[in-house]
Formats: sequence, structure tokens, C-alpha cells
Amino acid sequence: MIGTIDITYLLFSPGNIVNLRDLEYFITLAETRHFGRAAARRFVSQPTLSGQIKKIEDELGVALFERTNKSVRLTPVGATLLPHARRAVEEADALVQLARTSDDPLAGPLRLGVIPTLGPYLMPQVLAPLKRQHPRMKLVLTEELTERLLERLHRHELDAVLIATPVNDAEFVTRALFDEPFWLAFPRKHPLYTKDTIQRRDIDGLDLLLLAEGHCLAKQAMEVCRMTERARAGAQADLRAASLDTLLQLVGAGMGVTLVPALALRGAAMTGAGVVTRPLEVPDAYRRVSLVWRRSFPRVAALAALAEVILANLPNTVRPVGGPRRRSAKK
Repeated sequence: MIGTIDITYLLFSPGNIVNLRDLEYFITLAETRHFGRAAARRFVSQPTLSGQIKKIEDELGVALFERTNKSVRLTPVGATLLPHARRAVEEADALVQLARTSDDPLAGPLRLGVIPTLGPYLMPQVLAPLKRQHPRMKLVLTEELTERLLERLHRHELDAVLIATPVNDAEFVTRALFDEPFWLAFPRKHPLYTKDTIQRRDIDGLDLLLLAEGHCLAKQAMEVCRMTERARAGAQADLRAASLDTLLQLVGAGMGVTLVPALALRGAAMTGAGVVTRPLEVPDAYRRVSLVWRRSFPRVAALAALAEVILANLPNTVRPVGGPRRRSAKK
């Protein structure tokens, strides 16, 4: 059985001729589950990719895929080998990268995923200091929802992600960076305008606008406001913004109120939108932002350098985990 076999020996024993390109073909077909799409992604013809997959299976002596006229699926053995193949390719890439940048281990591309309610507000404060302090680090940014980012992290398409939800996965390492309080945003002509701070009782019964399904911010806002489910009837049931900027435009138009992460208070959508914000005097009204990466990722020093730059350039509206870390924070 495959569980009793040394995977490294199976892939790289002297009698086997499985190279890194073969592993890339294997990984791509496993991700696309379609020979045509996998061939297009690898820039080869479909017969070439099909032949290489057959060659890998012959060399290993196992079937990696179950093929039918309608689908291509990993066999149990293929599913077991897939994470090892991904690690082998990642380690090979890291070896080349480290060799090219031996004089500076922080140099080279770092593929970072960021959630949409964080990226536009945090990264502009980080990119310039990062470039000054580590000019040879090339940050490659991707902005997607949390679930999609974690999927891509699993598939080794990203090196690390910045997210605001807890992760319970033994494959990942999490470093908590900062707590970001929520503020209440409401139209200028609103009964709460005269209040300097907002208590939980003040938000009971308000028309709360939320982001579309899939945004972690929507769930967090519901938890802060102690909502057990979304409105299924009425005007608010039809208002589902795809972005935080759109949500604030709806608030400015008098359609309701919403919760805004502290970093977004400096965003363009707050300018001239007719939106007023107030801090929430609610103990659990914040989200924790963390840097998450695979336990096998070899360039931990680059991630540590990125984390330190982020912590050193936070505004005073957020709270670094573990105490003050700001050196150049701006109000």
C-alpha cells in the first residue's frame, strides 16, 4: 500500500526518471482535471502532456489518474503523492532562487495574497517602506477572498496570505500581526451624529449593510452586532455590495449603516461620500489580521522581514499584537 512506501524513494529512486517538469505536468493536471486545459497552461500540446503523464505512471508503477470520457480524477495514490510533488517543485524553485541571491536571502519574488477589505488600505502604507528597506524583494500581490487565497496557498500558487479569520490547518503557520477595530459608518443626517462613541445598544435594530457572501467582513460584522442570520426580506436583503468602497457609497446615500475596519477610514471612499464614522465601545468589535504560510515554505526570513515592515508602519488606529512595534506610524 502507498502508505507504507517511502514517498521520496518512490519519486526519486535511481531507477526512476521523474524530473521536475514531469512533476509540474502532474500538478497542473491534478489542479485542472482536464488534459486540454493542463496542456494549455504548460504551453505544450495535449498529446505531449498525455504522453508525459503516462510516462510518469509507468516509471512509478502506479496509476495517478482515473480517466473517463467525461472526467479526470486523482486516484488515492495520486492524491497521496500530490502534496509531495508540490513540495519538491517548491524546494527546487527555492534552491534556484537562494543560489541566485546568496548575498541577500530576502531578494527575489514573494507571492502574497491579501483579502480585498485589507489590501487597498494596508498595502499602500507598506510598499514604499518595504522597497526602501529591502529593495531586492519583489512583492507580487494577489487580492481575493479568504477561501480562494487559502486554496491557492495549499496549491503552492502563493507563498503567504494576509487574512482576518482564524485558520485551523496543520499545514499552515500563522503569525498574528495586529488587531483592527471596527468603526460604525452612517449617513450625516442620522440620529447617532451627536454621539462621540457608539455602544452596543446603539446599533441594536439598525439597518446594517453587509458585503456579499464570501467576504469574512460580513460574518464578522454580524457577530459584532449579534446577528444570527442575514435579512431575508425588506430593502436590506437586496443590498449586497461586492466591495467596501461600494458599501460606503450606499451608506452615504442614506441606505443604512455599516461597520468599517479602522484602516479603511483613510480610504478614498470616505472623502466627500457623506459618511460619518464613530468608534465602537464594544469589547469584541475588532478583527485580528494574520500572516499565514505553509509550514514547508523555505523563505521564512523573507516573511519575517515583511511582517516587521508591516508592524513598523501601522497607523495608530490599529493595535499590534504583543505591544507597540511602530517606528514610523502616521496618524
